[in-house]
Amino acid sequence: MQDNSQTKKELNKRVVSPIQREEDRMFDLTLRPKSLSEFIGQKKIKENLRIFIEAARKRKESLEHVLFHGSPGIGKTTLAHIIARELGVNIKTISGPALEKPGDLCSILTNLEENNVLFIDEIHRMNRVLEEILYPAMEEYCLDIVIGQGPSARTLRLDLPKFTLVGATTRMGLLSSPLRNRFGNIFRLNFYKDEDIEKIVLRSAKLLKINIEGQAAWEIAKRARKTPRVANRLLKRVRDYSQVKADGKITLDIVRKALDLLEIDELGLDEIDRKILHTIIKKFQGRPVGIQTLSAATSEERDTIEEVYEPYLLQIGFLARTPRGRMATRSAYEHLGLRYPKKLQEELKF
Repeated sequence: MQDNSQTKKELNKRVVSPIQREEDRMFDLTLRPKSLSEFIGQKKIKENLRIFIEAARKRKESLEHVLFHGSPGIGKTTLAHIIARELGVNIKTISGPALEKPGDLCSILTNLEENNVLFIDEIHRMNRVLEEILYPAMEEYCLDIVIGQGPSARTLRLDLPKFTLVGATTRMGLLSSPLRNRFGNIFRLNFYKDEDIEKIVLRSAKLLKINIEGQAAWEIAKRARKTPRVANRLLKRVRDYSQVKADGKITLDIVRKALDLLEIDELGLDEIDRKILHTIIKKFQGRPVGIQTLSAATSEERDTIEEVYEPYLLQIGFLARTPRGRMATRSAYEHLGLRYPKKLQEELKF
């Protein structure tokens, strides 16, 4: 069994992985929208946030705590920073796994200023002991500290400045109910439409001063797995190819050649996506496959399959979750150029 750090290293090798790479961090920051008006897509979420933020500003209060959930790379971190900027306050960013001891969280909370935003990424991976500290902090803006041990122990309550906690998670089901219930605003970020991804590609190209044709931007959008982070990464790779193999101008032909070289097909599937589908179809004759069995057969971590590969395959209708396991759909067979067995038609029920 691979550890989490090793799994992330493997994912980082995939161009279409939505997991953020360290090498792309500054690149992503350069392209990150600074306001709700610049943010493309997620229209209903933007409208709600705009109302809630404006109301909080008029009352001169902190915004109610916000929880974003959805697949990696679709804008949760970006929206957290936009909230802070729209409110005109500072933001403190921390990752859930990085919070190891109660003292770490207490130190962060006591150093916040009035109405600041505290952003906790991967909040579902935060230690359960630390959640207990967050409950009074979120509800009553105070910290309960236990001093001493045994019968002589006593509780000291410290007042905190009012703040807004923004949490982000890719695994909503792993978040405990008591913590989830303390968020006043919960938003699910969905995959983007290809039209919105095209706008993001054109915006990024303009910021990076890249000469790109409209058809080329649309081709990148179609192969970006409906994820802005993947779209920007593909744009970066195509730019590199264009500068080496052409005159720097990105045309439709250049995009196709660059992405074909990376083995990314017209729907954004790469070698690993196709491997998962081929495993179900060929090794198991298209029959339902349990997630543990699929993990062992493909040498991929179960969590990686569930969090990274499956969401997109489900979104485009290539994979189905049945009570007995995962199955490839007729669309998957057709995309791979394979014949769909008639005997499976009755087994695949949506």
